[in-house]
Amino acid sequence: MTKICVFGAGAIGGYVGARLALAGEAEVSLVARGAHLAAMREKGLKLKQAGETQLVRPRVTDNPSELGPQDYVILTLKAHGLAAVIDQLLPLLGPDTAILFAQNGIPWWYFHGVGGPFEGTRLESVDPGGVIWNRLGPDRALGAVVWQAAEIEAPGVIAHHYGDRMPLGEPTGEKTERAALLGKLLTSAGIKSPVRPNLRNEIWLKLWGNLSFNPVSVLTGGTLVDLATDPGARRVLRTMMEEAQAVAAKLGISFAVGVEERMDMAARVGAHRTSMLQDVEAGRPTELDALLGVVIELAGLVEIDTPCLKTIYDLCKFRCERAFTGSRR
Repeated sequence: MTKICVFGAGAIGGYVGARLALAGEAEVSLVARGAHLAAMREKGLKLKQAGETQLVRPRVTDNPSELGPQDYVILTLKAHGLAAVIDQLLPLLGPDTAILFAQNGIPWWYFHGVGGPFEGTRLESVDPGGVIWNRLGPDRALGAVVWQAAEIEAPGVIAHHYGDRMPLGEPTGEKTERAALLGKLLTSAGIKSPVRPNLRNEIWLKLWGNLSFNPVSVLTGGTLVDLATDPGARRVLRTMMEEAQAVAAKLGISFAVGVEERMDMAARVGAHRTSMLQDVEAGRPTELDALLGVVIELAGLVEIDTPCLKTIYDLCKFRCERAFTGSRR
């Protein structure tokens, strides 16, 4: 049976792990920590969705060396936490273990297998010093775009709010056996995971909303629907998205929807407070560099000026650093 470890089994990781365990087509283990881990050990993992609660009891641990090499590791930590867990990941990796990186933003492996003048370029904003690239290697990488929203309602209890899609793909765009098998297992578990030949287009579609709404929400406190329906906020969002679109176009990216429709997509989610706003209010590190800093870095590579993105980045970074420093006093 295929062995799958979900590493960082918080809200999204717990949701994915629970769905896979319920499907019963893979040997599933979860790496977690703290009260959430303790609750799962004692009472199992509860998944609440669509008005019902399901209980599963996958193997859970905070020590990956207990699990041994896996066929797949699904890594659901936020992007800024990746480099710090490499040593913990190593016991899970056999010669052919693939790692599905299920993070928001531009991934560290973005220029692996892409061809052209930027092939092999390391992105300092998401992989400082090339630590992830050098130690894990891009050949293990599979990418994913997470369209779900979930939260840890209580230790050991995951509430899934919306979204059932998590497309995945190889950095090279090939439809490999390893990608096809993982896509099949996730889809059988109720997570629609088609293998995309150009996952980067969908990465940018998700990022387009995140790079604009998330930082502006930190600066204003607004929900998605607040920001999308306020004329002034919408003008700022539109400018940010247009600057980002110019960068993406230089990298060969095409968007399936226009700027206005993408903002309307966010509005339809409703009174949702972005994860970045929640992180700032809790004094946690944020995904600012993976969502916006990296786009500014890419803009430098393709020689596009992004004054609005830079202004919002600088202000948001100030707010994020103040919140994080204050929480550690």
